[in-house]
Amino acid sequence: MKKVNTGHVNISTSEKIELVMNLSTMISAGISILSAVDSLLEDAKGNQKIVLQALNDDINQGKHIYSAFARFPQIFDKVTINIVKAAEEAGTLDVVLKDIKNNIRKDMEFSDKIRSALMYPILIMIVFVGVLLMILIVVIPKISIVFLRLKVALPLPTKILIFASDLLVNQPIPLLIGAAIIVGSFIMLYKNQRQVILQFFYSLPIISPLMRKIDLTRFTYNLYLLLNSGIPITSALELAQDVVLKKEVAVIIEQSRKMVLSGKNLSEGLKTGKGIIPNIMIKLIEAGERSGSLEKSLHEVSDFLEYEVASMLKTATALLEPVMLVVVGVLVGGMMMSIIAPIYGLISTVSSH
Repeated sequence: MKKVNTGHVNISTSEKIELVMNLSTMISAGISILSAVDSLLEDAKGNQKIVLQALNDDINQGKHIYSAFARFPQIFDKVTINIVKAAEEAGTLDVVLKDIKNNIRKDMEFSDKIRSALMYPILIMIVFVGVLLMILIVVIPKISIVFLRLKVALPLPTKILIFASDLLVNQPIPLLIGAAIIVGSFIMLYKNQRQVILQFFYSLPIISPLMRKIDLTRFTYNLYLLLNSGIPITSALELAQDVVLKKEVAVIIEQSRKMVLSGKNLSEGLKTGKGIIPNIMIKLIEAGERSGSLEKSLHEVSDFLEYEVASMLKTATALLEPVMLVVVGVLVGGMMMSIIAPIYGLISTVSSH
């Protein structure tokens, strides 16, 4: 079999859920992990087959499951690998795999909600670009000929539209080359400065509070999984820090970890993030620490924050729809006025004579 660079292998989220769910179901039914993997290999295809084959090879060599998962960093993150490692040592792999499946599903649902929220504005922008191209390619060339023949004094917006139309109709190749250079430059910039660009995007007024809530939801649920697997809280906090995207949230988690190392409670560390960490989250974690049920409290906080994220997305989508319509209406109206205004000026000049 040809050697594959497992570091670049990836599978879809639905395939990952299917893989973890099937393993969990078979192990729960009393089937050995090796038999379960052999059974799944029979119907596996593509990259999923590569993952299962690697898992099969490692188990046959006496290695642990988590070591096979670690060979696929694009599929399994550090949190998942450490949870599986702890579960193997504790003999609770079937239960933990169900939790991992739920975690992957939560992430997929988050992505689907965000994608759904973005679909409407993207559709509106596509329609706007289509209308703009139609005006520049079909309408402006015909009207500009009339304006040039009659030597009408044109306002600046009309001149800009005529220039853009001429560039698009008469010089499409230089325009395409210029567009390709701009797109290529942006892709290169994104690859080299990905974190900087993403941090800027996450800091935008509407995006920032939403991303913060998503980060806190992922953090609390992953921390719950790690602690529930028996991983020490300091190690769990270090791993859970990797799942957040906003730098300010990561800084608070790191500060909390340091305070826990010095003998203080997690809730005390989270209090340093006043204004970023919701009070209700701190209160629930405090209650969990007092009652010795921190894992349960983290799960409750995660559910609460997930509900808030869903509500924020729904509200943002409801507000975005009329705003986008108004913006596109103003832009299209402005373009039409740039065309109509000189015509009215021309009619007025003819009437006065």
